Amino acid sequence: MAEKSFEERLAALEETVKKMESGKLSLEETLAAYESGVKEADELKKQLDTAEKRMLELSGGELKPMENAP
Repeated sequence: MAEKSFEERLAALEETVKKMESGKLSLEETLAAYESGVKEADELKKQLDTAEKRMLELSGGELKPMENAP
């Protein structure tokens, strides 16, 4: 199975949070949703760390502000 994109993981995490905030889940369902959310958040962090590392490699080790950024 292909790895989820950053956007897919973020959407999944947002959906998990909505379910938990609804107050309609049982305690067991809430704990399972929380565990799932923590895993998604960990994977999101890994993807961000990988992207940052790649950006540092491409920029010669120093991230610089973009000029004329919107």
